Amino acid sequence: METEIATVSVVADEEFLPFKEDTFDLVVSSLSLHWVNDLPRAFREIHQVLKPDGVFIGAMFGGDTLYELRCSLQLAELEREGGFSPHVSPFTAVSDLGHLLSRAGFNTLTVDTDEIQVNYPGLFEVMEDLQGMGESNCSWNRKPLLHRETILAAAAIYQEMYGNSDGSVPATFQIYYMIGWKFHESQARPAQRGSATVSLGDLAKINGLLSRRKK
Repeated sequence: METEIATVSVVADEEFLPFKEDTFDLVVSSLSLHWVNDLPRAFREIHQVLKPDGVFIGAMFGGDTLYELRCSLQLAELEREGGFSPHVSPFTAVSDLGHLLSRAGFNTLTVDTDEIQVNYPGLFEVMEDLQGMGESNCSWNRKPLLHRETILAAAAIYQEMYGNSDGSVPATFQIYYMIGWKFHESQARPAQRGSATVSLGDLAKINGLLSRRKK
């Protein structure tokens, strides 16, 4: 696809970005950071390559992603094999995300969450779609295979616990959206503690003052 803007394609590791410090005004990451082995380092790398007052905008899968599939597989494996190993890639909790961004040096942070639910005919279709997206389990210590009986049990559990009235099953994708800025002197800063000239308690009197003015 040709554009009027010159572009350069670079194959790189998020944890070892091949760019100089203070290079970019904007860094965008869309649904790839859950594959990073060292997320704190990746955030530090992104912060380093941003110019002062540069902004990072990102989206990544969150901790509740595919919880239906994860729980069904764990229960089936416990029942049939007496233990379980991870079969879904690990995800970051939203409570950790703001802390990680702050530690990397970002300020004026904004973190939001959203959930998208997709319905499938059954567990096998969920797993086939994930494989087609290249989103198979990335855990290095995962079991090399699942026994047929365990998969069939997981499909039954999935349907029993989460199935919809029309026979389909839901798959939840939780997405974290984040924005963080690199510090610059021109950025707005919070006022010093105790410097306020108006009390929050006075806000309750505003409606009364407005009512009297209208009269």
